Amino acid sequence: MLEQYDLHNLLVIDIETVPQYSSHEQLPENLQVLWDLKTQNQRKDEDAGSFYQRAGIWAEFGKIICISAGIFTGGKDIGLRVKSFAGHDEKELLAKFSALLFSQPTNLVLCAHNGKEFDFPYICRRLLVNGLPFPPQLQFAGKKPWEVTHLDTMELWKFGDYKNYTSLNLLTAIFNIPSPKDDIDGSMVGHVYWQENRLDRICTYCQKDVIATAQLLRRYRGEELIKDEFITIIG
Repeated sequence: MLEQYDLHNLLVIDIETVPQYSSHEQLPENLQVLWDLKTQNQRKDEDAGSFYQRAGIWAEFGKIICISAGIFTGGKDIGLRVKSFAGHDEKELLAKFSALLFSQPTNLVLCAHNGKEFDFPYICRRLLVNGLPFPPQLQFAGKKPWEVTHLDTMELWKFGDYKNYTSLNLLTAIFNIPSPKDDIDGSMVGHVYWQENRLDRICTYCQKDVIATAQLLRRYRGEELIKDEFITIIG
């Protein structure tokens, strides 16, 4: 499937997010109250303070610290070039990522795993919060669902089945793709960022997710995996 897509007009992305503050106690008082209200149905028996370690999931309480993007290269020997936009200043990294999109064709197709539920709307919300313009590839307003050309490898795997979430890690396992979860996983990103101060480690993890998603697309198309020697990390 997906034979109708030109891989060279497709950008594979992944984002990593963390809570905006290192702890619940650091939140401004008004946001503490709003956090408690926002999560009261999700917390169950967990108190709001300890639950705050998951705040990166919500765009209202989290921030993006890394966006990795991969574009397919080459002809017969297909390759992948991966670049990351990362830093502690979310506005700066979003501006740089947006500049990349503005420099590309407006019909560039964005692809991510669970991107329609998480990555794409999260980026849009944080662009809005930071007062940045929307690149054309992220314009949703006024468009019909079929006019939004984003690809989501998790949605594609569902084939219309909406019962459950299928992780990228599981799909890479069944398609014999090297796992991107060989160091950290998503639940550890906040700790690695705030306690270990290892943004570089998070970037590497994010890049691996992009590579895994690109490889999954190749499997969906019935094609061979991209060889390691044709995968380039820029910067």
